[in-house]
Amino acid sequence: MSTEPKPTGQNDENPVVVAEHVQKSFGKFTAISDVNFTVKRGEIVGLLGANGAGKTTLIQMLLGLLSPSSGKIRIFGMDPEKDRISILRRANFSSAYVSLPYNLKVWENLDIFAGLYCIKNKKEKIDHLLELFGVKHLKTRMTGRLSSGESTRVNLCKALLNDPEILFLDEPTASLDPDIADKVRKLLARYREEHNVTMIYTSHNMRDVEELCDRIMFVAGGKIIADGQTSDILSKFEEQSLEELFIKIARDGEITTLGGTNEETAT
Repeated sequence: MSTEPKPTGQNDENPVVVAEHVQKSFGKFTAISDVNFTVKRGEIVGLLGANGAGKTTLIQMLLGLLSPSSGKIRIFGMDPEKDRISILRRANFSSAYVSLPYNLKVWENLDIFAGLYCIKNKKEKIDHLLELFGVKHLKTRMTGRLSSGESTRVNLCKALLNDPEILFLDEPTASLDPDIADKVRKLLARYREEHNVTMIYTSHNMRDVEELCDRIMFVAGGKIIADGQTSDILSKFEEQSLEELFIKIARDGEITTLGGTNEETAT
């Protein structure tokens, strides 16, 4: 394993994530094709696309769960496959579709993860996060008896245990009612401001994206077809809202790219 570089400061302009000509194939099927992007420290990037567009494959490569067929990915200047442990010490992940072990109480699950991350004063940290996300009253409940919304918020507590420098969020408000979803968005925005954390955020909720993300990347057919600020992308595609653009990309066999050419995409 390579030597872990020192954490960079808040004003460091070096990108936290770099992807260069990344491709991932499964047999004859190409899930990700020649993807290039960077993500700066403290930036929240929305990764958007219909089901099957390639978002999950891309996230799994960023997490080191899959290896690219070709191309290069670097996180904190390190290889997610070779230096996965060093990266994961400084990263975390939360998904509305990934559950913690059902047969443990909420506090037991969080205590185990806090131990894995060598968190000091872990009881106080766990209590603080449970209070922050409004689920402290669930501390002694069996995790398997939580509602989907409660489970989502406990998973977010887990994701912040180690004060990550980069946070991967997969549909973090998907199972939440509008009031709780609004609170979660505000908490994440405040957390970014206080900790300068980088976030890569997948969502089908365009309100999440509009309120939180500094920039969006649309994925279709395994390619990034648009990358930029929301207003710029809407102008290029001549759409009034992200909702309308998302539907257009998800439904149309052909889309107009930022370069102004038509390109076949799979959805």
